[in-house]
Amino acid sequence: MAVAFVSLILGVVIILYLYLTKNFKYWQKRGVPCVNGALPGVGHMWEFVIGKTAFAEFCRKIYHDNKDHSMVGFYKFLEPTLMVREPELVKTVMQTSFTHFHDNTFKINPDLDPLLANNPFFTYGEKWVTGRKRLAYAFSSMRLKILLESVKQVCGELENYLDKKLNKVEKVEIELKDLFAKYTAQVVANAGFSANGFCFDDKKEHESFYEMSKAFLEPSAMNNMMFNIVFLMPWLGKVLRLNFLPKKLDRFFRKLVTDVMKQRRTSGMQRNDFLQLMTELERTEDDKFDLEILASYALSFFVDGYETSSSALSFIGFHLAVYPEVQKKLRKEVMNVLSKYNGIVTYDALKEMTYMDQVISESQRIVPVGGFLSKDCTEAFELKGSDGVVCSVEPGTTIIIPLHGLQEDSCYWENPHVFDPDRFSPDRKHSIERFAFLPFGEGPRMCIGMRMALLQIKACLAVLLRKYSLELSPKMQMPLKLKISHFLYAPVGGAWVYIRPI
Repeated sequence: MAVAFVSLILGVVIILYLYLTKNFKYWQKRGVPCVNGALPGVGHMWEFVIGKTAFAEFCRKIYHDNKDHSMVGFYKFLEPTLMVREPELVKTVMQTSFTHFHDNTFKINPDLDPLLANNPFFTYGEKWVTGRKRLAYAFSSMRLKILLESVKQVCGELENYLDKKLNKVEKVEIELKDLFAKYTAQVVANAGFSANGFCFDDKKEHESFYEMSKAFLEPSAMNNMMFNIVFLMPWLGKVLRLNFLPKKLDRFFRKLVTDVMKQRRTSGMQRNDFLQLMTELERTEDDKFDLEILASYALSFFVDGYETSSSALSFIGFHLAVYPEVQKKLRKEVMNVLSKYNGIVTYDALKEMTYMDQVISESQRIVPVGGFLSKDCTEAFELKGSDGVVCSVEPGTTIIIPLHGLQEDSCYWENPHVFDPDRFSPDRKHSIERFAFLPFGEGPRMCIGMRMALLQIKACLAVLLRKYSLELSPKMQMPLKLKISHFLYAPVGGAWVYIRPI
């Protein structure tokens, strides 16, 4: 009896081991280099599982450890995953052969998160085409000029907030992510829905868009765990029936959009905001949009406009504080351009600030807001690397594009760890390897909110630099060390500066 029981246990262990390692020769059979050290069940994700590293840093390490390979395979738990390391392969996946890789890897369960599931980042097929078309309408040049009026109101509120902080003091110490998160949350409230987000009102901070945003997107052990499960272990999310968007936020956006659209549809009231543009598009298409779809678009405006833009701004502010000569040169450009427009921040004035574009691009290159992109193969395709490696990619295979690795590779960037905005100057930017710099992605799925993000970033920098200077605070941990909050980079200890009037 005992022998039979031991044999049964041994048999179960062997079967389990074979199941957990069934794919571990997947890349070798296809002649593709593979990362060493896969473990049963977790593949190469052990350090991620125990919290020793984040997935973005994991991808960065694989990129740098495989310099001699055009592509490299690894195992995301049981799933064979392919990293493409060459810009030409990135171009193939994201642009030239887009139809074979048109799905983003991250999936949202529409039963658990219906509003997020309608975000064009997560949708596919006709729903993606329709959603992207409607958002593209809102972010055209003509309509961005309308939204800029709301952004400028928030810039004025930012000035007033800093002036109060600086009242009777020479300088104020501020954490940049916190400051710019207030700014972008207020932009979302004002430019999105003509609502007062109360982000600069300390007395109403508990009911502000900023506090609501933090509850959803602020780094925390719980939020990080939710992100990791939903995005990297979706099967576990399904089993646990985890919803990513808090119910409170879901109800808030549904009610906000329902109330505003009811008013806009009946009263003909005009506002300089995103929902006004959706109202006009309804009339143009002669079709009343489903309110859940509109709430989803509103949520997309909120998520895309708040977190990534505030993160980008915090790193730009950090670099300006570290490099005062760059800050001085940029301030000079801002003052010179605004003097031509009677001191008014206009769409054309921001467009003329080309050195500002260079500073933004270089900051995004040094510290990409997200460290990687992820695509799914949707139709069998053969990838060919310059090193002779040929990989027959099967449908369902995840393709990783290592942004951070590409953007700090000396093969494509001279002195890659040096902050040098002039590498994006008009006479040098033509030599940049296009698919080694992807701050907003590329191809048909390129970030639809890119122009809106740049608009609010440039407006904020213009208003800030014409009146204030930024200096590093002793609280700032140097050299810069990065941590991962969800899938976005953040400085360890925060980005601390002194802000003082000029």
